[in-house]
Amino acid sequence: MKNWPVIVILFLSSTLVAGAYNDHRGHNLDSLERVVAAWTPDAVDRATTEALVDLNRACRDLMLGYAVINGEKCMFYARKALSISHPRQWHSADSDAYRYLGQQFYGREQYDSALFYYRAALGSVTAMATATSPTNPDGYSEREIDDNRSALYGAIGNLYNMMDSIPQAMEWYGKAGEIFEKYGWDESNSVLHYNMGETWVDEGDLHQARQEYDLALSYAEASGDSLMIVQAWKGYGRLYKELGKTRKSLSYLRKADAYYAAHPDFSPKFRTENLDNMKEVLSRQKRRLGNLAGCLTGMFLVVLSFFLRHRKQKTRSGETPASEPVPAPADVKPGADAPHLTKREREILDLLAKGYTTAQIADAVFLSHETVRWYRKRLLGKFEAANTPELISRAKESGSI
Repeated sequence: MKNWPVIVILFLSSTLVAGAYNDHRGHNLDSLERVVAAWTPDAVDRATTEALVDLNRACRDLMLGYAVINGEKCMFYARKALSISHPRQWHSADSDAYRYLGQQFYGREQYDSALFYYRAALGSVTAMATATSPTNPDGYSEREIDDNRSALYGAIGNLYNMMDSIPQAMEWYGKAGEIFEKYGWDESNSVLHYNMGETWVDEGDLHQARQEYDLALSYAEASGDSLMIVQAWKGYGRLYKELGKTRKSLSYLRKADAYYAAHPDFSPKFRTENLDNMKEVLSRQKRRLGNLAGCLTGMFLVVLSFFLRHRKQKTRSGETPASEPVPAPADVKPGADAPHLTKREREILDLLAKGYTTAQIADAVFLSHETVRWYRKRLLGKFEAANTPELISRAKESGSI
């Protein structure tokens, strides 16, 4: 599953230039709702501009407060805010409401609707360049407009990213990056390029991902923001995991985890992602070590088998092994009265004549001790000998050795 772009956090927290209205997410939203509900359509029609500005801000406070905890209410109050701001051409307020509507549809994966509202928000931001509002009668500065515009560029880039339209996503990310570069917003650029690196990893273009992570780290270091630096480390950890360089991957992931562990209140989601990557890398290392051990064991068995087979072949062909030499064939031909001996009996008789013990003979000819004793007993019978010395003596007399 594709990772949700981290950059959405940055863009949602971008400056809202219509006025610094209150954030009621930590307050009693019910009481604020009762205030807004008291406004009837007739009261809105008779209200002064100042009162409508307050009402619009209250609706946007509720929109913001419910953005995470109740999507339906967030959308309801966004539309209520638009019903006040849009007829009066308060473009900055329109942009806020459109943006949050787009974000709600984005979260529901209704991307066509999200794109519609994001583009509507972008149109409102463009209109801010030649407009004023009751909260900003002097108009909006280029920096304020660019701030809002970059937020929407990034949001649209995220949208195309989730739709797997990577060229379009990179085009919109690039537009946001140009604005960040224009004002030297290094932290924003770091988040942007980290997000682009994550996208390229998802797409399998690890070379491009490395370039984006390098930029993310460069901007993070320029900003001095430790969190941004850690995010870049996290990206490198994922990159090297995909490259199969587990040792380097763990090095970065552990550094990132140490930071997340020391800042538990920041974002558990980031640490969870990092720990998941660490778990996968350690699992790969374990499998790799297991495969290596299996390969080495297999190679050892093959070499051992070859060595034993070669040694046995040398013994059978009459060659002398390195540790237990086999005597060369006898030059003396047996006499007419010598008993008939098999090849194995003659081999064992020759070793007995050399003074080999039963154990040494067994090792030399690859037989068990019991089998060697059985051959020795047959040789004693054939030569009518009572013991080994007598056997050797009679064998020499008959020319058998």
